[in-house]
Amino acid sequence: MKRYLLDTGSAADYLNRRGGVYSRARQVREQGGRLGLGAPVLGELWDGVFYSATRKFNEALLRRHIGHFAIWPFDQVAAVEYGRLAAELRRRGRAMQQIDVQIAAIARCLGDCTVVSKDTDLGDVPGLIVENWA
Repeated sequence: MKRYLLDTGSAADYLNRRGGVYSRARQVREQGGRLGLGAPVLGELWDGVFYSATRKFNEALLRRHIGHFAIWPFDQVAAVEYGRLAAELRRRGRAMQQIDVQIAAIARCLGDCTVVSKDTDLGDVPGLIVENWA
């Protein structure tokens, strides 16, 4: 089974049915694929809800769609992978946002997982497959 981990921007596009993310996600599910969010991404989505001027609307939107996703943890195994990746990227002079490295670490620990992102930084992570569904 193919897995797809959406980053925060892609997850927000899914929730708001922007771009091609929602339709591509439906297609993936119909083909037996699995969609998920990393726990750090879910945290960023909740941050957006609580910071929003339209909090009640956005909270209802997130709660209505959260069941569409597996929630993949940033656990001890992912933390070790995060440390390894962050150090490797720094050695190569390629600093990256912490959450992006966390997303990459979760995806790499899952195996056979593609990250869905508009963020070109994730494409620099060795061994990580990234697709832009926007």
